[in-house]
Amino acid sequence: MILTFPLLAQTEGTQIITARSLSLLEEPKYKTGFTHFDYVNPNAPKGGVITRYAVGTFDNFHRYALRGDVNAGSEYLYDTLMTGSDDEFQVYYPLIAEKIEYPADYGFIIFYINPAAKDQEGQPITAEDVAFSFNTFMTKGVPQFRTYYKGIEVQVLPGNRVRFDFPEPEDGAERTKEKLLSIAELTVFPKRFWENHDFSEPLTKPPLGTGPYRIGDYQMGQYVVLERIKDYWAANLPVRKGLYNFDYIRYDYYRDSNVAFEAFKAGEYDFREENSAMNWATQYKGKLFDSGAVVQEEIPHTNPPPYLQALTFNVQRPPFIDPRVRRAINYFFDFEWMNKNLFYNQYSRLKSYFQNTQYAAAGLPSPEELAILEPIRDKIPAEVFTEEFNPPVYDGTGNIRSGMREALRLFNQAGWELREGKLLNKETGKQMTFELMIWSSSTERFAIPFQRNLARFGIDMRIRLVDSTQFLNRMRSNDYDLVDQGYYALYYPSDSALFYWHSRYIDSSYNRAAVIDPTLDYLVEGVMAHQEDADALLHWGRALDRVVTWNHYIIPEWYSSKFRLAYKKNLRRPKTLPQQRSYAFDAWWIE
Repeated sequence: MILTFPLLAQTEGTQIITARSLSLLEEPKYKTGFTHFDYVNPNAPKGGVITRYAVGTFDNFHRYALRGDVNAGSEYLYDTLMTGSDDEFQVYYPLIAEKIEYPADYGFIIFYINPAAKDQEGQPITAEDVAFSFNTFMTKGVPQFRTYYKGIEVQVLPGNRVRFDFPEPEDGAERTKEKLLSIAELTVFPKRFWENHDFSEPLTKPPLGTGPYRIGDYQMGQYVVLERIKDYWAANLPVRKGLYNFDYIRYDYYRDSNVAFEAFKAGEYDFREENSAMNWATQYKGKLFDSGAVVQEEIPHTNPPPYLQALTFNVQRPPFIDPRVRRAINYFFDFEWMNKNLFYNQYSRLKSYFQNTQYAAAGLPSPEELAILEPIRDKIPAEVFTEEFNPPVYDGTGNIRSGMREALRLFNQAGWELREGKLLNKETGKQMTFELMIWSSSTERFAIPFQRNLARFGIDMRIRLVDSTQFLNRMRSNDYDLVDQGYYALYYPSDSALFYWHSRYIDSSYNRAAVIDPTLDYLVEGVMAHQEDADALLHWGRALDRVVTWNHYIIPEWYSSKFRLAYKKNLRRPKTLPQQRSYAFDAWWIE
């Protein structure tokens, strides 16, 4: 438990901590009195227009609505009580709240609202706005919010303060600091706007916000322009100095990612992070690139991938209920051939949900991990105890016969047999058939070779390309067999693991695989119980990683150890970039 220059008091025998930052595990990098983050240019000029792109469409300006496609850039519309930096994990500094108080047992937290805080119309942001925002999320927000914060009570205190009281955990465990940190990230809305709108429903008109940008112009489904708030109250706060430098951020929409790329080559927008290795290696050619009007830059990093790319099984759907089937299908995904022939050997294979972190499981379980895993030994895959997890590895020639033999063994155990060139269920005689849902045509480049490998074994995988609206709706309702959608990376075993794996959150759209498993409940609860014990958390995180990887909920894809950026030459970035997970685009400017 690390604090920045905390002030301690005693209230009825309970130690009260007053602080201006909040951290879970590590010493905050930025001490009280810091003027700006290290990765910004505090003197960056403000001004100019940057045009970016988005694929798909939008019909909604409310990012927390339970339906609809929200506009790109919606994250700029609102501020939070506190905010983090891009070169730390789980450390928060003052934004709307200028300081905090909480007791040593984490029974409550009080936020002191900065008297200078204002919404986008210049009206004060108040403790009433904060309490209203929390209660609105609880009653009208996504189900996982009210599940996670069940039992928390909020009250407005004199002096523009707001207090959150935390109940005793139902399992009798001690309260932890984790929920205090998550409340610090609470998005704050103006009550006077939202009390007249249904929070659960989409908005077809721009809302009143609390953040650095408002929606200035738009054509529904075609483009949206974000306009910088010129008198943004927080512009000179240490957590905002040098950020949000563009006067306007325009997002142009394209129905297809290939069309979007051609538009960039024609100079239609200004900045692109390239996710296609083939495009990067072969397609950045032409007048714009030859003349130097567009800069290409590779920025190496050792960060965990921000997103775990994967094909995810819906384990509620046959035939994927059986983990042996899921494991067998992994043998038909020939990463080495794809990397050589499609990706110019630019990628490495994913093998952990904590890739590139100390929490990634390696080798066999340590004695500390065994102590965690023994109580569930008979309920988890036996390989957890005997093998290090690795996806199938081939030689890059396209020969996967060794994997097909192992797949046949697993299919036979699961009640399937190869007969007359088709993989048939032994009881029903029906062929194994399922659908892969994708939203981008670029996915077909590797989906089709995967489909061919399956077809060689008599498995009928149909590729269904849907538009972004249908894809989003089907994701929300778990209406898919296999989907090209992975998991947001976990940089450490945090409370996010609840939304991914705990059965209480089966309705969470983060639970891509639709998992309900008491062994994962046990592991996630152990992770939560040891958030402030770095040594214990290491072992619980690795134990969780072993179990989820050996359950084969996904077909892991790949990651890159560099950012591939292309941008107009008048764009500038800070020389120092964050140590963690980003190239700090919000700190860029136009010269």
